[in-house]
Amino acid sequence: MEETARSAEHEAEQPAEDVSDARAPGFRLAYVPGVTPSKWVRTWIDRVPDVRIEALAVPSAQVEALLLDGGADVAILRRPVRSEDLSHIAMYTEVPVVVVPRDHVFAALESDEALTVADLADEVLLHPLDDVLGWAEGVEASDGAAADDDRPALPGKPARERPATTADAVELVAAGIGLLVVPQSLARLHHRKDLTYRTLGDGPEAPVALGWVTEDKTDLVEEFIGIVRGRTANSSRGVAGPTPPTPEASKKKDGRSSSGSKSGAGAKGARATSAAARSGAKQAPSGGKKSGKSVAKRLGKSQSMKGRKKGR
Repeated sequence: MEETARSAEHEAEQPAEDVSDARAPGFRLAYVPGVTPSKWVRTWIDRVPDVRIEALAVPSAQVEALLLDGGADVAILRRPVRSEDLSHIAMYTEVPVVVVPRDHVFAALESDEALTVADLADEVLLHPLDDVLGWAEGVEASDGAAADDDRPALPGKPARERPATTADAVELVAAGIGLLVVPQSLARLHHRKDLTYRTLGDGPEAPVALGWVTEDKTDLVEEFIGIVRGRTANSSRGVAGPTPPTPEASKKKDGRSSSGSKSGAGAKGARATSAAARSGAKQAPSGGKKSGKSVAKRLGKSQSMKGRKKGR
């Protein structure tokens, strides 16, 4: 069992070389860049040990087609989900961040200070072709959203060309060509020692969802939905067998916790904590506070980074 768990977790962290030719395992989970599915893979292995799970890394632009073609049973993807033949449930929401060189003026901000779209007005912004934030192309930030949709306008000054991929855009940031706005998980995925990032407080968020083909909602798909939603193994839904009661559960029947104290207050606290955890789906870095002042006023943008370092 331990060897199987380690193998599946390893697969969850590795990109699939050719998902179209992958042999069909018991259950196939596709996921887009930035997502780390190992937590749900481990739960699946513990709960459904007789059904092998395979995790497939798939580009965001291809994941819906993969589901519709039967190449995966479920997929962790980014919203909006465009195909009407797919159903989905919300999982969590990521905050956007601005990727900058470590010697850029923005890097001098404290980690809990957030940038604003207005702060990017004088910066060159890179807009990769595989962008997942849905910026409207060719619209000035001052004009708001594009006339034909509700997408936010790309802030700052557009680069001469759009990089093919986010990875290419990160390379250009390191070369000093411009800055890049991505979900926080993608900034971590493409981490470099010479780059850092700061939260974009009023930028577009990046919601993540679990999707599947509506007409192919099998018992195994239902089981994985339950895992994502935090459904226990004792639930009547899904394919996992019942879990025998534990000694701790027996003690709770007498109104006492495992330590022997009354469990009423502790249970109330646990319920409150659980409710807070369920409602706090939005992922954010520690801090992320905004300031009413512009970055120029907060940092003294007219000074160079070298001058500030010497002054310290």
